[in-house]
Amino acid sequence: MAALSVPSILKEKKFPFVFAFFLLLILVTFLLISNSHSPIPTVTNLSGSISAATPVPLPSSAAAPPEIPAATAPPPPVAGRVDYQAVQWELCKGVDVDFIPCLDNWKAIKELQSRRHKEHRERHCPDPPPRCLVPLPQGYKAPVPWPKSRDMIWYNNVPHPKLVEYKKDQRWVVKYGNYFVFPGGGTQFKNGVKHYITMIEKMLPEIGFGRKTRIVLDVGCGVASFGGALLDRDVMTMSFAPKDEHEAQIQFALERGIPAYLSVIGTQKLTFPDNSYDVVHCARCRVHWDGDGGQPLLELNRILRPGGYFIWSATPVYRKDDRHKTMVTLTKSICWSEVAKISAVGANDVGLVIYQKPVTSSCYKSPKEQNPPLCDQSRSNSSWYMPLDSCLVPLADESYTWPSPWPQRLKEKPRTLSEPDADVSYRDDSTHWSALVSEVYLGGLGINWSKLRNVMDMNARHGGFAAALVNLPIWVMNVVPIQEADTLSVIYDRGLIGVYHDWCESFNTYPRTYDLLHSSFLFANLSKRCDIIEVAAEMDRILRPDGYLLVQDTVEMLNKIAPILKSLHWAVKLHQDQFLVGKKGFWRPGT
Repeated sequence: MAALSVPSILKEKKFPFVFAFFLLLILVTFLLISNSHSPIPTVTNLSGSISAATPVPLPSSAAAPPEIPAATAPPPPVAGRVDYQAVQWELCKGVDVDFIPCLDNWKAIKELQSRRHKEHRERHCPDPPPRCLVPLPQGYKAPVPWPKSRDMIWYNNVPHPKLVEYKKDQRWVVKYGNYFVFPGGGTQFKNGVKHYITMIEKMLPEIGFGRKTRIVLDVGCGVASFGGALLDRDVMTMSFAPKDEHEAQIQFALERGIPAYLSVIGTQKLTFPDNSYDVVHCARCRVHWDGDGGQPLLELNRILRPGGYFIWSATPVYRKDDRHKTMVTLTKSICWSEVAKISAVGANDVGLVIYQKPVTSSCYKSPKEQNPPLCDQSRSNSSWYMPLDSCLVPLADESYTWPSPWPQRLKEKPRTLSEPDADVSYRDDSTHWSALVSEVYLGGLGINWSKLRNVMDMNARHGGFAAALVNLPIWVMNVVPIQEADTLSVIYDRGLIGVYHDWCESFNTYPRTYDLLHSSFLFANLSKRCDIIEVAAEMDRILRPDGYLLVQDTVEMLNKIAPILKSLHWAVKLHQDQFLVGKKGFWRPGT
């Protein structure tokens, strides 16, 4: 039989065959195109060009975290809100490069009736929140990388020289060329902070830094040299101080890569849960613990773990004056034991006392006789915008045990996790985050983790994201939004740190202080309460130039967020229709 050809087919008028042949050809071509189509949408990559993202193989547990409700339809648009596609940004007017909206609301501060209890250092958030961008300091550059940053930072990034002169005899910080250098001095660290820590360990070996003691709160921390030095002992210290005349001390700490937070013991509770810190430290922290009937000391007692220690290094320790006598009376009234003490003798000596909180309530008197009284058992554990207590938080029964030594406590079920089926959900959550971080986050999203130090989880739940990163040279601020389940005690039981917060308001930190912000299924609920454009402005304020935003959310929410980030001139990339990576640049309006 002669071979068939197109001309011969046409000549013989085999039109049905021709039609079937071309129909088959079209079908095969369609199948080939469908099979070769990538499941990743074409989006802007980190260099700003248009490309298809490389598919990232997801672990079986990575599709969504456990117990996350199905995504709901986005809320209807709110009248008067700006279209995401048409956002126009401008620099904040009349503010400096260190603007913190809820702490620099001068209109509200001027209207305060009193400043006696440091009300002017507390949060006073503007309504509505700012929709503007904070300017960069002149000469700002990428921060000095960790661990070198612990000892030196760029002067232009935190251009505040007052502490150099004000504390020059104590060697908190020294200007050296284009750098600030931190020699490890402090008001009470007369022989250096390392010598000071060694002295504490000799006074009380049971304190067990890095083993028994994992989580420390440093009140009135200065430039956080105490917390920075304890990192060598595997201790995580939350250094906190107000934004006050000790210019930019918390900003110095965060620029150094040391965990820190802006707060004050004034009229409201600190944004930490009850019974959370293993040790609280105060070295000349300028808090009058005996003020207002001892309310500041009762707040310290609230956040100190049963059996935990309060290290107090200050002049009342060795002065036999009225303040010393008042402090002795107060500590006895709340059943604290004095377990170690050293009095200053020579010019370079330091007076220091260590108290221990009781483990159970057995020391407390009957409710009618106890002064201060016991708090109501039904009180909330949350401390967001709550006034200071004038009562003692009831303690556990005789079965209370201290958490396991670090690092075992990271993986063990926390004692505060008491929900039904908690063992299974906690184990599943840990497995999920371990797999997601190791198999997707660390290698598949184009993030340079080696350049990161300060990381924030904006919706931390049980702290699984932070736990999965514990072996990297980074630290994580775990944020528990006030509208979500209260899991912050679980985070502290695991040996991690965090705070309560409402993301409809600004966070208590300086601009440009975090290298990466992480969010997992936060924005759907958040967008029902506040404007995502305002949240984006706050994320831009917090994040350093060249820093990353990593979001896991529904594709609908990611498609809402991406245009806003692009309006900020961020590079944006999507992965697998569930992860968004945004990278902030140095752009500011008008530049």
